[in-house]
Amino acid sequence: MWSADNWKDYSLLDCSDGCRLEKWGDYTLIRPDPQVIWKNCRAHASWKKADAVYNRSKSGGGSWNENKLPEEWKINYRDLTFSIKPMGFKHTGLFPEQAVNWDWFSDLIKSANRPIKVLNLFAYTGGATVAAAKAGASVCHVDASKGMVQRAKENAALSGLSDAPIRYIVDDCFKFCEREKRRGNTYDAIIMDPPSYGRGPNGEKWTLEDNIDSFVALASTLLSDNPLFFLLNSYTTGLSASTMGYIVGKNIIPKHGGRVISDEIGLPVKQTSWSLPCGASSRWTK
Repeated sequence: MWSADNWKDYSLLDCSDGCRLEKWGDYTLIRPDPQVIWKNCRAHASWKKADAVYNRSKSGGGSWNENKLPEEWKINYRDLTFSIKPMGFKHTGLFPEQAVNWDWFSDLIKSANRPIKVLNLFAYTGGATVAAAKAGASVCHVDASKGMVQRAKENAALSGLSDAPIRYIVDDCFKFCEREKRRGNTYDAIIMDPPSYGRGPNGEKWTLEDNIDSFVALASTLLSDNPLFFLLNSYTTGLSASTMGYIVGKNIIPKHGGRVISDEIGLPVKQTSWSLPCGASSRWTK
């Protein structure tokens, strides 16, 4: 497992019975996590004095309880700064486990000794965008949510990247890739973090398992003649790291060579010293 163990402003204090106990800067949150199928004694004192708890609703969704949180606050990761804001569906606006990928591709960008163009698809609030830009890349940030793109701009500004070469696009990622292919535009690196399921422009339902192969195939056509990396992330329970690696490999290696490595990503649990699996990543490099 690739574990994001370089955080100072975030800590996974404990996890038990479907929930995480987390420290985000000065505030402690309890949030549901379907991976936590075990029970323990909840010995950590913060279980009883968390600043906020997200409670699921039996009818779907859920809400934060009456809490002692500000509307938003800031945390740092290395030389990056992010705004944290509890939202619907338990989110805070950042996936801390992805820091292990930020470190990986930041090193690649810094050591490339050439300009690197990065395409970040399903880019959310810009964690990967900010990390790549801080490492020296130019980034095309694409997400279908106007609100999330605005938050990405705010995160970039917090990290001193207001004037960095970041292009923000509010669009359907698949349609954007189709247009980029027709235009002949290419990128030296591609990051994909697609959701487990969604709806098409006409309301049709789609799942990642049914569409990921064709999506990676399309995205891979946007790689330049001298690509640096391709990163595919997934939080879909039924989609293993090895399956993702196979899909990435078959779509990229025949043309570009290189190799693929895939594994779970996770977070160290302070109470137990073990790591909580939080998804999977597949990394192609030349």
